[in-house]
Amino acid sequence: MEIYLVRHTETVCEKGICYGQSDVEIAAPYEAVFDAILKQLPQDALLFSSPLQRCTILAKHIQNNFAIANVTLDERLMEMNFGDWELKNWDSIPPEVFTPWMTDFVNVSVPNGESFLDLYNRVLDFMENTLDSATTKPVIIVAHGGIIRSFLCAVSGLPLQDAFQNKVDFGAVVRLTL
Repeated sequence: MEIYLVRHTETVCEKGICYGQSDVEIAAPYEAVFDAILKQLPQDALLFSSPLQRCTILAKHIQNNFAIANVTLDERLMEMNFGDWELKNWDSIPPEVFTPWMTDFVNVSVPNGESFLDLYNRVLDFMENTLDSATTKPVIIVAHGGIIRSFLCAVSGLPLQDAFQNKVDFGAVVRLTL
C-alpha cells in the first residue's frame, strides 16, 4: 500500500507559539505551495485529513483538483494536544512544568494535554483500524508534523524519543510503502 503523508502549510501563528490542537488558519498566499504538493500526489486515491482547518483546506483542494469523492476527517490525525500550553509562547511556559516534559516528552503529558506516546497510540489505532491492507488505491493523509513523525517511527522502528530526527517541513510530502 502506498501512503502519502502531507503536512499542512505554514500557519498564521508567530514563530515560537505552541498551537497543537488549536484550530489556527494557514498563512496566505498558499495556492502555489498547494499546486506544488499536487504534483507529488497520485490522482486516484483515498483521502484522509485531520479535521483542523490548516489540514482540511489543503485536503479539499486536493479533493477538488483530483475529483476524489470524499475526504474522511479523522480526529486521530489531529496534532498533539498541548493542553494548557495551547497558543502560548514556548518561552512563557514555566520551567517547573516545561523541563519535565522536555526531559521525557514521550511519556510525560502536557498539563491538561497529552504525551507524545498518546499521539503515537492514536496513529497506531488509525493504522491498524482504518488503513485496509487490501486497498489497491494509494492513500493520501493530510496531517501535522507530530502525526507524520509518528507514522515514520511506526514504519521504521525508530524510537519515539528520536522522532524529531525526521525533518518534516510545512507542505512536505512523504511517501511510504507498507
